[in-house]
Amino acid sequence: MNLKIFLQAIILYICALTTHAQTIEGKVFDSQTKEPVPGATVQLSDSKVGTTTDNNGHFLLNSDQTNVTIKISSIGFSAREIIVSDSKPITIGLEAASENLQSVVVTGNREAALRTESPIAISKLTPRMIDEAKPTAMYEIVNKVPGVMMVNLGNEQHSMAIRQPFTTNSYFLYMEDGVPIRPMGVFNHNSILEFNQFAISSVEVVKGPVSSIYGPEAVGGAINFITQRPTILPTAKIGIQADQWGYKRLQYGAGAMMGKFGVYVGGFTARQRDAWMKSSDYDKNSINARLEYHFSPSTRLIYTLAYSKYDSQTSGSVDSVAFYSRQYVSTTDFTYRKSNSLRSRLTFEKDWKNGSQSFITAFARKNEHGQNPNYGIRWTTGQTTARGEINSNDFKSLGLIAQHSQRFNFLNSKLITGAVFDFSPSSYWSYQVDLAAQLRPDKKSVEKYTIVKERPEIRNSDYDADIKNTAAYAQYDFEILPKLRVSAGVRYDRMSFSYTNFLDSTSGSKSYSKVTPKIGATYDLGKGKGIYANYSRGFSPPGLTSVFRKRTVPLPNGDLFYYNLQPAQFNNAEIGGWASVLNNKIYLDLAFYQMNGRNELLNVRLPDNSYDYQSAGKTLHRGVEFGVTYKPSKEFFFRFGGTSAIHRYEEFILSSRESDALKNVNGKDMPSSPRWMWNSEFSYYPKWFKNFRSSVEWQHVASYYQNQINSVKYEGYDILNFRVGYQWKGVEVFSNILNLTDVLYATNATRGNNATDRTTYNAAAPRTFVFGIQYTFTGKKELL
Repeated sequence: MNLKIFLQAIILYICALTTHAQTIEGKVFDSQTKEPVPGATVQLSDSKVGTTTDNNGHFLLNSDQTNVTIKISSIGFSAREIIVSDSKPITIGLEAASENLQSVVVTGNREAALRTESPIAISKLTPRMIDEAKPTAMYEIVNKVPGVMMVNLGNEQHSMAIRQPFTTNSYFLYMEDGVPIRPMGVFNHNSILEFNQFAISSVEVVKGPVSSIYGPEAVGGAINFITQRPTILPTAKIGIQADQWGYKRLQYGAGAMMGKFGVYVGGFTARQRDAWMKSSDYDKNSINARLEYHFSPSTRLIYTLAYSKYDSQTSGSVDSVAFYSRQYVSTTDFTYRKSNSLRSRLTFEKDWKNGSQSFITAFARKNEHGQNPNYGIRWTTGQTTARGEINSNDFKSLGLIAQHSQRFNFLNSKLITGAVFDFSPSSYWSYQVDLAAQLRPDKKSVEKYTIVKERPEIRNSDYDADIKNTAAYAQYDFEILPKLRVSAGVRYDRMSFSYTNFLDSTSGSKSYSKVTPKIGATYDLGKGKGIYANYSRGFSPPGLTSVFRKRTVPLPNGDLFYYNLQPAQFNNAEIGGWASVLNNKIYLDLAFYQMNGRNELLNVRLPDNSYDYQSAGKTLHRGVEFGVTYKPSKEFFFRFGGTSAIHRYEEFILSSRESDALKNVNGKDMPSSPRWMWNSEFSYYPKWFKNFRSSVEWQHVASYYQNQINSVKYEGYDILNFRVGYQWKGVEVFSNILNLTDVLYATNATRGNNATDRTTYNAAAPRTFVFGIQYTFTGKKELL
């Protein structure tokens, strides 16, 4: 009888526990993007019981009580506490932390990592910064990164400056979700115009060589455009943008997670006609799609597709007469750039129990690029004839990227190993176009070029090449002392190609290979402060279009091509740190670097405005990059970031001809390298006017020399941009006023080294009013 009573008591006790037990299930997402927040901590308040969200933002938490309070926190977000009274699934949105610490980054080693454990100079453009900018071109957001200057050359064309002067050389790596959008050897500095601005969730920029993970072309830096993921809540967006200069854009996007399956599709179509610069019409259509299937919380398959079609007139530069009189009339009405690009990837990801991760990505590219470039026009002062060119550069790619990171209890360490294979058959041809030059009365500049005859029989370049890029890399991160973390890596790259040069009827093969190491360390000083240092090497093989370009004048030994160009090599050392002060209201980021280059490939402008490729013996790139953000309250936000740098020739023989007075330019500044650049912004979110925002942005570019011999400077410029927006329910109206004070300035000004040369200017747009309206639909709201 006693046994029976005892068993009944046990059953009643278990029932009581079951009655009061509660299973809490939910998902955590970013309130701005509606994307899942992986790795968020979900914890019972006043208890050590907790769990973390998986890659899809999902969590399960058991409690022996009802009406419990849970705390949700994640690095980079403001923590939140809520009361859960029943077992219904909940969705919880987290706001980005007001201090904007840029705490979690992925571009340092192709997987999520703490910024405080990455001994590199890296900056992140958050989803909120991108959304509020409402960019029509990438430079409007990229230039917000300290130490980065993306030079707008019109219709989304650009040159770049990251620890380099403004340049079109292949010293920067552009990626989409960690996959390079160009194979090594086929670099086009305007490849960013093939991106879809509307599908970008965030942007991460690594400054300086990061060769141990990403390879040779990441010398000046790497820019990773991270695209939108499927959203926890079903979302859909549609909007329009337009300005007074004939630009119009329709944009759209939608996404959702449906159980284990997720999808996002977004894109835009843009059109410009009769703009402020004559002969600058263009059309662009871009679309991105992303599919995800989650076999389990730790295993997933991701497929992405990106397509872009671009067709633009290229107005190019103007002379001083047109520039200073604001006669925005191109010297050509026949130059163009056309591009069709298709990129896809399939990635399998696996998270292991101890925090280790693996992925393998198969990718494919197809790119067709043709142009009649304005920069390809060759004209000698006083002549009434000139010549241009028409060229085409096409390639296809198939490749694999595989990486595994293994965590160890020993020294809290992690080993990253990876391999890359990229096979890219490519073809390129260029032929001459005869032009007539209508001169201005002074006979020193051209008012207008016209086509006389296309000359396909006169070829500047014509080759086929099968490019094979292979690489293997390893990186080991470990803590030798508490809070002192060391990262050491090494990478081996081999770029090889077999070719047929149709101009001299030769075939052959060529290869470049290099081992590039890096080592760095971070020390966490606590309370949001830390320092880091690193040393790294990088190298950059010459692009194939440079190697097979026919020389204007043969070398004394008879060489017509640039077969003997050597890879550029760089040694980079830097120290830096970060600090969060005044209760995280102020965040500071600072980096000092020195990068020494050897065999850096340079373009020397000749008297007929053509270019000769030469390798500088030694170059010096030294500077400081700085960033400050200040958020005293939810109403105000201020940021200031920029760089002060020297880019100088240490050893560069400009000419070996006896008739030239200047044989070398040792100790002179490299052209297009301002000593100071900064971008600053003040934003206001008034309490008394909910969902209203406004900001003023200041871009400063100091003066710089226009040529190698440092004979003439461009004065630089300061411009203001103003942005304003208001959201009512799902409808947002906004306006961007670019070049608010209507400053006359050029985004680039260059001149040759000869006494008869004249400056050409890439004129910037006068004051531009951009207006837009966007409707956003969000499905089932969060429960709390």
